[in-house]
Amino acid sequence: MKNILKINSSVRYNDSVSRQLTDKLVQKICNNADTVVKRDLNTDMFFLTERSLQAVAQEVHERNNEQKELANMADEMIGELQQADIIVIGAPVYNFSASASLKAWADLVARVGTTFNYLETGPVGLLKNKKAYIVAVSGGTEIGGEADFMTPWLKFFLGFIGINDVEVIIADGIMGQDGEEKIQAAHKKIDLLTA
Repeated sequence: MKNILKINSSVRYNDSVSRQLTDKLVQKICNNADTVVKRDLNTDMFFLTERSLQAVAQEVHERNNEQKELANMADEMIGELQQADIIVIGAPVYNFSASASLKAWADLVARVGTTFNYLETGPVGLLKNKKAYIVAVSGGTEIGGEADFMTPWLKFFLGFIGINDVEVIIADGIMGQDGEEKIQAAHKKIDLLTA
């Protein structure tokens, strides 16, 4: 039995290519005994502020009501990561980088002593033995090209919190003439990875 965490960060719904691909990937890797937790970063997301940073830094039993409310979502998202064996992240590129909600998620789940620690030799990630899939989608930006600031950042961030087994599924330049072929190539890669 596996615990699968599916994270979507596209601002689109019905016509979102990253959502379609993450749905397919999760369907392919999931069996009846598995648990799938779905996290849509476009609902109820908040951004790191001084107050929310103080709230999550406060010991759980010492938080006041406002701090509990501010820290609750970050605690939930960290718990989802801790429980997950496989993480599937739908990550469209917006203006050469990650969506604001995906960056906000990273800010909220990066917690010293919980998802990473600082040692004398440098930082060490605490989320071990997990597999991650990044479904990287762009309208025009070449994934892996010099204008792609999202994919290297996300891979680095996952490694920072201890998730080093990362597979990237690419559908880039989908607004171009051969966009449909690129989407189909991503579908084929999912089929190959899950065969």
